[in-house]
Amino acid sequence: MNAMLTSTHPVAHHVPLTTGLAAAAEARTQVRAIVRAWQVPVDAYVVALLTSELVTNAVRNEADPTVMLDVTCSSSRLRVDVHDTSHAMPAPADAPADAETGRGLIIVGALADEWGFYATPGGKAVYFTLAFQTGGSPK
Repeated sequence: MNAMLTSTHPVAHHVPLTTGLAAAAEARTQVRAIVRAWQVPVDAYVVALLTSELVTNAVRNEADPTVMLDVTCSSSRLRVDVHDTSHAMPAPADAPADAETGRGLIIVGALADEWGFYATPGGKAVYFTLAFQTGGSPK
């Protein structure tokens, strides 16, 4: 994972995650380590939270034994894509305030600078981006 963030070329890391109860925790661990190793000026807690939401959604709908986590970094933003084999495109739910599930994409939409999804040959990917923070060090 060693990379020079100052490079003008994007930096990328691809992580296959075994579907199951530990997938979201492993994804959080991986993105926090990437943010630290690359010294990305973003809030690692927010990256971990948003990644966890996307991975949890992917695992819930996944028949395949793995989902793919792709983390890329350009000169001004971090992007996280989560790939799965489901062809069902996501939509934010209108969940009641006391619901235990159903608000993940609302959280992603509120905290990410951008989020979306796209069809892939094997299913779909859901992504978010975070712009680099200015005036401070990475968290």
